[in-house]
Amino acid sequence: MYMVGVPADVTKKKTKVIKNDWIPIWNEEFTFPLTVPELALLKIVVREHDVSEKDDFAGQTCLPVSELRSGIRSVPLHNKKGEKFESVKLLMRFVFE
Repeated sequence: MYMVGVPADVTKKKTKVIKNDWIPIWNEEFTFPLTVPELALLKIVVREHDVSEKDDFAGQTCLPVSELRSGIRSVPLHNKKGEKFESVKLLMRFVFE
């Protein structure tokens, strides 16, 4: 996960690797303190972890923080061309304080 925006808000967080699971559950929590949330974007990149090779791209999305609302949300993923995957989504919970 990446938070992009003004230089003070740029951050990168990484989840643990889930091995051999068709339905991975990360169950991790990240906090992103923001100075200018109106300009911040949450970029989510999913990769398939390979031990011996470079990790393979699996999907991505970019969400404007100003449009996110608290609660559990279904987040679509897109391929490298920006096309939405029909049946692939992440279930994520957002909390704003």
